[in-house]
Amino acid sequence: MSMKQIEVQILQQSYVLTCPDGQQERLLEAVRRVDMAMTRIRDGGKMRSRERVAVLAALNMAFDLLDRDEQQAQLAMAQAEMQTVAAESTLQATILQPSPEEVAEQQRQQQLAEQLVLRLDQALSSDNRLI
Repeated sequence: MSMKQIEVQILQQSYVLTCPDGQQERLLEAVRRVDMAMTRIRDGGKMRSRERVAVLAALNMAFDLLDRDEQQAQLAMAQAEMQTVAAESTLQATILQPSPEEVAEQQRQQQLAEQLVLRLDQALSSDNRLI
């Protein structure tokens, strides 16, 4: 894998960094974020030590990553719960729906009942008596 060197500025100090080809944009975005974080800390307080500013910026970024990891874990748990509920609903719907064989049997029994009612009507209509 080919590597490329890039000169960047962080907190107004130059650094030469090495990165794989094709990753320059990602590296530049990372540099931009680090520079912003360090500038915000330096400008927001009386801290002038570059090392202290860098440590605080790193800690802030680590906290942000931990927050994001926790949010992703909570999202993954919520998605898993939703999938479980959906699977249970599908299973229950499958259990409650009669199979094609059951539907055919119900229709056959309905037809037999209707034929029986017709025979009874015919028998009763001849003299209105069953016996």
